[in-house]
Amino acid sequence: MSSSYVILGAGVIGLTTALELRERYPQANIIIVAKFLPGDRDAAYTSPWAGANWLSVATDNGRQEEWDRITYQKFKELATRTAEVGVYAMPITAVYDSEIEDAGVLSTGTGKIWLQGEARRQGIEIRRGMFGSLDELFTAFPDANACFNCTGLGSYSLKGVEDKSIYPTRGQIMLVESPKTPMTRMYFRSPQRVNKDTTYVFPRGPHNGVVLGGIRLDNDWSGEVDLELAEDIKQRCCALAPELGKPEDLKVIYHGVGLRPSRKGGARLERERFAEHLVIHNYGAGGAGYQASWGMAKGAVDLLQKDSRL
Repeated sequence: MSSSYVILGAGVIGLTTALELRERYPQANIIIVAKFLPGDRDAAYTSPWAGANWLSVATDNGRQEEWDRITYQKFKELATRTAEVGVYAMPITAVYDSEIEDAGVLSTGTGKIWLQGEARRQGIEIRRGMFGSLDELFTAFPDANACFNCTGLGSYSLKGVEDKSIYPTRGQIMLVESPKTPMTRMYFRSPQRVNKDTTYVFPRGPHNGVVLGGIRLDNDWSGEVDLELAEDIKQRCCALAPELGKPEDLKVIYHGVGLRPSRKGGARLERERFAEHLVIHNYGAGGAGYQASWGMAKGAVDLLQKDSRL
């Protein structure tokens, strides 16, 4: 009898975990269940509002850097595939007020939509659904060998988890029309590697718009767009990237607010027993979800082995 696994959550962490599972357990029955799916827009569903690039902020010389290293190598491999994957390499101009070490970048563009399509192509079932507790989940899937909890901020209130170490870091972006002359690089400016006043300009390919951001506000649960902040973001981004032109001439396609799933003590990648069931937690990467995604997915699947230690 083949193994059965349930992934709770369909952000970039949940989707990459499902694909890592499929690669390692090709005969397994894998189901993703989530309230939000790629294409949805909600502040609590962070992935659509992400800058969605690889720009490592890890400084621990440990597991965070390893997650980012693994993800970088995976993105590098994906960037050699067709444009449908939505991953490509692009130069970046990074400006810091204090000196830091070098960092590499890959933009992931429309990668999340590709992840969903790839999961379905590989026989992974994706369902829309909501569970308020682990009890409810295992009642619905009693034969599951393990559940991968990839709910991000949802772990704050999910009964059976209720992790009060997790908190939102509010971000705000806008997607604007691409300049007539396609942008050939990304831009990033911050007083330090991670700062609340970080400014970034991330083209989504030559003609798919440009993401402008941003802000980092810890413990702010508001999902409302701040239009005054949006004007400030325009000013900062146009000063950083002259190719954008004048702030007043930008054509805004949409504004977005995302609540990054930050966590005191860092991301949780941990194996836990819930009654007779196995739960593997994989959440809390904050704003590093994209650049750590494949590394965290590997770590989560490694934890299926009883003797795994992280």
